[in-house]
This record gives sequence, structure tokens and C-alpha cells, in this order.
Amino acid sequence: MNSFAYSDTSAVAKFDTLKKYHTIPEFRIGGDYDYSCIGDCLSGGVGGTTLESLGAGHLRTSWIELGSRHLDSDGEVDNAILICPYYSGDSTNMMDFWHFDGDRTDFSLGAQIGPGLLFDTDKYCILLFDAVGLWGSSRPGASMPGCENSVALGLEFPRYSVEDCVQAIYLTLTEHLGIKRLKLVTGVSFGATMTYCWSVMHPDFMEAILPVGGTVFQDRGMIRWLFDLVTSAVQSDPVYRSTIGNYYHLPRSEWPVLGNMFAWSILKQSAFVDEYRITQSHEQYILEAFDWNESMKTVQAGGIEGGYSQSLLEISRAIDSNDLIYRNICQSKFNVEEYLCRVKARALIIHVDTDQWIRAHIARRAADGISGAKLLTFDHDFGHYAVFRVPSLYKKEISDFIDPFID
Repeated sequence: MNSFAYSDTSAVAKFDTLKKYHTIPEFRIGGDYDYSCIGDCLSGGVGGTTLESLGAGHLRTSWIELGSRHLDSDGEVDNAILICPYYSGDSTNMMDFWHFDGDRTDFSLGAQIGPGLLFDTDKYCILLFDAVGLWGSSRPGASMPGCENSVALGLEFPRYSVEDCVQAIYLTLTEHLGIKRLKLVTGVSFGATMTYCWSVMHPDFMEAILPVGGTVFQDRGMIRWLFDLVTSAVQSDPVYRSTIGNYYHLPRSEWPVLGNMFAWSILKQSAFVDEYRITQSHEQYILEAFDWNESMKTVQAGGIEGGYSQSLLEISRAIDSNDLIYRNICQSKFNVEEYLCRVKARALIIHVDTDQWIRAHIARRAADGISGAKLLTFDHDFGHYAVFRVPSLYKKEISDFIDPFID
């Protein structure tokens, strides 16, 4: 679900110049978090590893800020909305799907970010963040993406967690941007998973949460199985195997790509519901299918002709193999279900009943675990990818939820 052309720092290059950056010194990645003593984890999890200790400089975060800030009587920002990124996406992807200047708003049934829209930039301060591990933030393939002093640690990069993603943004908001409280935290897919994590780690930091198509656990079940398969597909690449995952000395054109295509094909196979897939012709579905021999031909031809994996080639080149593996590992350790009693924010959970990645029963369990949470579900042939359409499909419900006391 990415638009191209891309850059080293952004999935959608047209929005790249909007990104801002911040570095956090001595941030501990891959450590343990005790939610009841989160103050001990201000600079990352206990026992984590800093990038400085690996010779890679400070941890970097990246984001886009839209709209304008409003200050309350105490001089604090009171209108900030945080939008977290999805699995393979970043802030520019969310701009592309939801901003009025995006090229993918048709897929989302219309723009949602801009003056007078649902996420009204005349009314709110909209903060769209990248997560640690991909695109503009520090990641295994580049400690400082787009910079000459960037280091590709690869498999030496600490194995970050969802909690690390949240805490790095928290520090950027509070210590760099001066934002002490959020009006809303939201996101789709992995962004919704981050939203659940936010509400458990920092329960007093936001007024409300709106997780769309996320999970409160991914350390077991079908979703863990799916992304373990994705990791194995990446690792099956001949170049990845021959270099044991350390291929950064090679020209970029020789980095692993076939394994990435295999991985994306596994995900695409179940992203949409079968009732939608069976309406496609052979010529249509092979664009997202994978075959070692046929997909190799697509790579060799530069993807200029329709064939196996053609629509997967660009994203397979854009996202580094180790970056993809680390995102899967990050998800596989996540579980906050038993801590949902900590959530204090108002919660509106929206989920696709026909989601074949993150099953709807997980959303129901989340709603049961959060006091006062409201759950909305719906069927859609787009399966998991219908999450991008939720702001359009539930515009009134979401608007009323964000500002419940405004007629």
C-alpha cells in the first residue's frame, strides 16, 4: 500500500520536504518496559542498547506537522492529534491516503486531512510520525537515512519493540515539541497497535484513542504465524542467504529483492478477502503473485512489462530486507492485553469484520478490556486494507468522538 516515487527518507517523495527530524541521545533500544514504573524507562527500556555504543550516533525520529497549535489557559497545547504509521508506511504514506493533496485519496473514499475536513487543520495540530525502524527514523539499514554519516548496522541494530517506537515519539513530543498532552492518538493497522500501546504506557497523556484495525497482542495466533512466514520469505532470498544478511557492501542494485517480493506476495494473498480475489483475472492477480523463475524475469526486465510480482517490485526495492524483518520481530514480541485496565482515555475501536490478518475477535477482546470502550465493526471486500476507508465511512461517529461536547 505504498505510492511511488520514494526517497531514502520517505515512502512518498512529494511530501519529503515536509518532514522534520530530531535526534535523541543515549536512547536504549530493545530493553524491558515496566508499565507501572514507566518513569524508569524515560530513555528507553531497561537493559537496552544505545546506537552510540554501536558507533551509529543518536537515535533519530521523523514526522510531519500540519495545522496550528492552540494553547489553553495554562499555555499548553490542547489540540494535538497524533497519527501513527501503518506496518510498512510512514507519515508521507498517511498524507498520500488522507491529505487533500494526496494521490491515493480515492482509495480512502476522499481526503480526511485539511481545512474543514475530519482532521481539520484549521482546528487541530496534526502530527504524523514515522516509527523507529523504517523510512526517516533510525533503522537497521540506515541510522540516519539520507545523511552522509548514516551507518547501516543491519543485523547489529538492536531489536526494537513497539514500546520503543512509542517512547521515542513521546520524548520527541514532550522534550522537543513541548507537547504535554494529546487530544487524540490514532492510526490504522500497526498504527492502531501503537495506539493501544500508547494508552497503556502513558495513560494520562491523551484524552482519547481511536485504534483502527489494530491488535493488542501479536506474540501468538494467526497474525504471528503470518508475519513469521513473511520473515522466512525475506530470508530465503539467494543474496540474503549468501551474505547471511550482511549485504551493505554491495551496490544497492544488488541488494536482496526476490525474497522481499516473496514476502509481499504472502501478505497480499490474504490482504483482501477471497470474494474479491476471485473476481480478478489471471493477468490481474499474478501482478501480486510470486514464482521464483517468473518473478526473476520481472526483476531482470525492470518491471516494465506486466507479469509475476510486477506491482511488488518497487516496494521490494524501497524497503530494506533487514528493516522488514525487524518490523516483524518488533510486532512478534507485542502483548498489552493484560494491561488494558490501565487505559484511562476514551476509546473508540473500529475494526473490519472480514479482516483476515487481524481477526475481529481481537478487537472485541480489546473493547472488553478497556473500560467504557465503544466498538464499531463492518464487512468489506478489501479486508484489512479497508482500514484506510474508515474515516470516510465513519466520519460523523469519529467527529463526534473527537469533540463530544460540541453540537
